[in-house]
Amino acid sequence: MNDSPADLVRQGYRSFAEGDIPAVLQILDPGITWHVPGRSPLSGDYHGPEGVLKFFSLCQDLSGGTLRVEADEILADGERVVVLSTVSAERHGRSWSASEVHVWRVSGQRAVEFLEFQGDQEAEDAFWSS
Repeated sequence: MNDSPADLVRQGYRSFAEGDIPAVLQILDPGITWHVPGRSPLSGDYHGPEGVLKFFSLCQDLSGGTLRVEADEILADGERVVVLSTVSAERHGRSWSASEVHVWRVSGQRAVEFLEFQGDQEAEDAFWSS
């Protein structure tokens, strides 16, 4: 099956929303680099599907399993896919929701790079660090 890059990414968000993490990992290239900016416990570069799984696990651990990611709009041009998203979670009795932009690069039916950009980096760092 030859899905477009946008279809591949869309399926990844759908699988994540359904809690099907193995399906999300299937769309990732073995050499993927997953970039998370900022100064929180989540920040850094994660490598390979095993690194991304570590990131997902950390997100769920820190949020008590409440992390949600909604793909509000998906834009694509060639191998680049941009997702305008809303991310929300709860932590220590506090709710948080923020707009993020996710930039994917897809090659050969696999995601090879992911870059995350927060609407308010300082607020996101504070939420995940407290």
